[in-house]
Amino acid sequence: MSTHIGAQPGDIAPVVLMPGDPLRARWIAETSLDDAECYTEVRGMLGYTGTWNGHRVSVQGSGMGQPSLAIYANELFREYDVTTVVRVGSCGALTEKVAVRDLVIAAGACTDSSMNAIAFEGLHYAPVADFGLLRDAAAAAPEAHVGLIFSSDSFYSARPELVARMVDYGVLAVEMEAAALYTLAAKHGARALAICTVSDHVVTGEETTAQEREQTFGRMVEVALTAALG
Repeated sequence: MSTHIGAQPGDIAPVVLMPGDPLRARWIAETSLDDAECYTEVRGMLGYTGTWNGHRVSVQGSGMGQPSLAIYANELFREYDVTTVVRVGSCGALTEKVAVRDLVIAAGACTDSSMNAIAFEGLHYAPVADFGLLRDAAAAAPEAHVGLIFSSDSFYSARPELVARMVDYGVLAVEMEAAALYTLAAKHGARALAICTVSDHVVTGEETTAQEREQTFGRMVEVALTAALG
């Protein structure tokens, strides 16, 4: 039994969808899985296991930010033999090429986090998605944008001009978790992918409501399940 998840061995499936919001985890379990059962409520970070098209799959909330995600991802990989994690979260569009409610599939994740700088002692590790998951997700969602995202440690950036500069180098959107997930999956020999729905637009100011972010992002869940299990 792990410290922060607290599930019993065998409670968690090898394939896990990971939203940041635990209430989104509950919504996914209730709307997309059959026979879903809650295996953890520790610290309110809900986790469920059920089936999709006959395949066993879990959904685990991660909280916001790379430090929080790293706690849950480490325990999933180390303690529960999870082989595949697909982040299903929200992101902010950084370019007018991407619209609110579009899907963004992250081929790689830039970051301003110090986590990898500490781990690699100043070397610049490049966190990337598992190619098989990336290929299958892109095939399942031809309408999606595939490219780089920026995993920021700050929701309210003190230097927004630096984020804007990334657009010139092909970065499509900003979120807060993917770089840590990709790094930890590589460390543990697992597969990882981040599929995000655009919840707000940094350029235009358009945004979705909190309820919409929690409950109406079903397309990315469908794509994630198809890529991981289809």
